[in-house]
Amino acid sequence: MHVKAGPPSKLRVFASKPFMRFARRFGIGDEALWETINGTFDADLGGGLFKFRLARQGEGTSGGARALIAMRVGQRAVLMFGFEKKDQANIRPDELRAYRKAASIYLGLSDAEIATIVKRKALSEIVPAKKGPANGKSI
Repeated sequence: MHVKAGPPSKLRVFASKPFMRFARRFGIGDEALWETINGTFDADLGGGLFKFRLARQGEGTSGGARALIAMRVGQRAVLMFGFEKKDQANIRPDELRAYRKAASIYLGLSDAEIATIVKRKALSEIVPAKKGPANGKSI
């Protein structure tokens, strides 16, 4: 079952260094990640942890990759872990517990604490491309 995450109001999206390394290897860019987070999640894993499907440009999501994302819908999302289905079918129960705990921590941080983590480069912020008013193209 797929559930729409809903339109963001003031959503800020962050990614861990390991996730960004995975995203580069997988071949998915910031704009595609932003669209994924604002799309439909694959599963609500509890505790603010969601699983999303990722697809390479021009390919479907069924054989692609998965992303575990800590998210408070419309407020904050932290891309924590990504894996290709060909390499790993799913995460183990102990890993799920650890990611739920990490999600709880990330979602409980204040904006100032997140800013400090970004400044230290442990997280990076993913910002949507700005669109020009006349033609909708990225500027």
